[in-house]
Amino acid sequence: MRHGGSPLWLWLAALAVYAFLYLPLAVVVIFSFNDSLLNAEWVGFTTRWYGVLLADEEMLRAAGNSLFIAVVASLIATVLGTMAGIAMQRWPVGLLRALPFLVLTPVAMPEILLGVSLLLFFRQVLDLTLGLISILVAHITFSIGFVAIIVRARLAGMDESIFEAARDLGASPWQTFRRVTLPLILPGVVAGFLMSFTLSIDDFVITFFVAGVGVTTLPLQIYSMIKVAVTPEVNAISTLLMVLTLSLIALAARLAPDSMQGRR
Repeated sequence: MRHGGSPLWLWLAALAVYAFLYLPLAVVVIFSFNDSLLNAEWVGFTTRWYGVLLADEEMLRAAGNSLFIAVVASLIATVLGTMAGIAMQRWPVGLLRALPFLVLTPVAMPEILLGVSLLLFFRQVLDLTLGLISILVAHITFSIGFVAIIVRARLAGMDESIFEAARDLGASPWQTFRRVTLPLILPGVVAGFLMSFTLSIDDFVITFFVAGVGVTTLPLQIYSMIKVAVTPEVNAISTLLMVLTLSLIALAARLAPDSMQGRR
């Protein structure tokens, strides 16, 4: 039996996979409006947990730290990742042949391994006190590769004769970049920023290793709360974080669809 040109079993398998992925998220959203301290059963509809959340100073402080780290880390990673993406696409010769390996390694490396490596580097090599700076450096490190991939994919679909024409007309390399290259790759740059922002504000594993004492981000705060119990307040902040993350990913996919879908 077929449905829409595809076997019925294929549609059922796809629905089962999507249900497995998204039903837990739906439960979190629904129970953030549950008028009960317990998540065992539905009692009634309420929005008071969002009010409790907005009055929680520790949660607001953690959210402020996460937003600050995400914005600063994403801005720096976007600048460095854009330069790396352009270099990988334009000059894959000489020593720059190793650039894709260096840039993309943090993307492919397991987060727990990257977190441990950065922890050892900060403490044993740099003798750096763990805190806000170590988190910023760590988030910049794993975000650069994602920006570089998106920018490189954006450049790969362009006609090189456009840039050659600009140079033939007397434009300097900087003028060519500012007037031709940057406007053309700007959607990819913005998409890279949004993607790195999303990764940074959501990150838990790497931040857990490099945060140190005294600096708490939103994922770390949520983790400390669920060790006791999953309260409706945790559901509320998880819902808000989920909405923010999905919105940014959707916007990034709209700005650079080829990059987000992995096409070259």
